[in-house]
Amino acid sequence: MSANSDVQRWWTENPMTYGATHGRSDYLDGGQQPGSLEFFDRLDREFYSWNKPLHKDRPFDRLFPYDRYGKGRKVLEIGCGLGTMAMNWTRNGVDMTAVDLNMTSITQSRRRFELLGLEADIRQMDATRLEIADGMFDYAYSWGVLHHSPNLGQSLAEMMRVTKPGGEFGIMLYNRRSFLHWYMTEYLEGYLHYENEFLTPLQLASRYSDGGREEGNPHTWPVTADEVMAMLSPFVDRCEVAVLGTDLDSIFKYLIPGVGMFLPGWAKKPWARRFGWSLWITGSRKK
Repeated sequence: MSANSDVQRWWTENPMTYGATHGRSDYLDGGQQPGSLEFFDRLDREFYSWNKPLHKDRPFDRLFPYDRYGKGRKVLEIGCGLGTMAMNWTRNGVDMTAVDLNMTSITQSRRRFELLGLEADIRQMDATRLEIADGMFDYAYSWGVLHHSPNLGQSLAEMMRVTKPGGEFGIMLYNRRSFLHWYMTEYLEGYLHYENEFLTPLQLASRYSDGGREEGNPHTWPVTADEVMAMLSPFVDRCEVAVLGTDLDSIFKYLIPGVGMFLPGWAKKPWARRFGWSLWITGSRKK
């Protein structure tokens, strides 16, 4: 079985539901059946709550260029999960295409769109081999997905191929130079729990990132800003990397026991902008 097949199987069985345990919805208040409007609404509220600093007037509008890509513009999401971000872009009036490797995500996203009366092209697809013609999209994005690709470089090249010359992109990838990776994975699990004796750095990152309560997932490899810039440099005119630290509220209580829970936002922000768990990479495709 290929590495990509392992990734596909794991995420089909453990879709991103934003619960403490992957594939489960332990935050549900009761009565929300998977595949119902109530389920999607509660899932979305959970997802948004993880990223509060990134919202102003609507979800993720501090990151996404909704104002530049509205009615009639073609937008692609690689790794649509259960359809939250694709829904918001569709409501912005775009011609939306959303792809994912696993059929659970495709089935649930299609169900969401059907219930809401929204239209989009939602298809199962491998990010390393997109079945899409060159230069189709004005804007392409991926949120927290491609670090699970066993061939990140190829996935990024495919993303750039299907973006129009001069078109823009946004990519969120996990940051290897983050407090979360250094402390929770390398120090706590790798050093204190002796996992370094048995696992490679890739295996350690995969075991203790997404799905840590279920013995991890087949492939997760956080990147550095320099690495992703090098991968994208042949394809782009402009590329910038910002560090997002929405994870630090949960990490500081371990790093600084007692005090960490009460640090004000202004004290955490400088650390978040340098050592947060997420890299947000933006730029434009070469013309």
